Amino acid sequence: MYFAALLARTEDGWEASDTELDDVETLSDLADLAREASPEEDTVLVLIEQEDAWFGVVRVDGEDDPRIYVSDAAAAARSAYGELLLTDELLGREPGAADGPDLDELDLDGTEDGESEAADDDGDEEGGSGDAVPHSPVGDSEILDDLGISEKELRSLDAEDALGSIAEALGASEVLETVR
Repeated sequence: MYFAALLARTEDGWEASDTELDDVETLSDLADLAREASPEEDTVLVLIEQEDAWFGVVRVDGEDDPRIYVSDAAAAARSAYGELLLTDELLGREPGAADGPDLDELDLDGTEDGESEAADDDGDEEGGSGDAVPHSPVGDSEILDDLGISEKELRSLDAEDALGSIAEALGASEVLETVR
């Protein structure tokens, strides 16, 4: 089960809205959805969690590129919403290096399994496929520093109560609970 909410910073404090991600297919779509929540181009946080397995924070400040933090990349990689956040850049891969639509166009001869095992054996992550996603946080762990949540605090949050802890630190726990 997923939960996703938008927290938009306004002159009057934080405003929360429940959001449905079914129509969101890319990180750009998610950033556009966040921008629509704040016509004044204020900070908008997209908070996503999945069944106490992982959580993600996407921060959109006006027209700037979105900043992303994911608590457990490997857990997120196994979910549709997590895959939205795990860009090649975030995972430190060359664009197009991960499993994706490009593989559908290749004439595959069955050697991929052996290549993947060989890459795992010698620890070469660049030669591996999407299986090289770490069981650790990825992204901008300083994403909430200026909002009162340090890198250390963010990295120490447990997926079970992370969004509530973030909202509490922001002074937005009541508005988040109204959409939960």
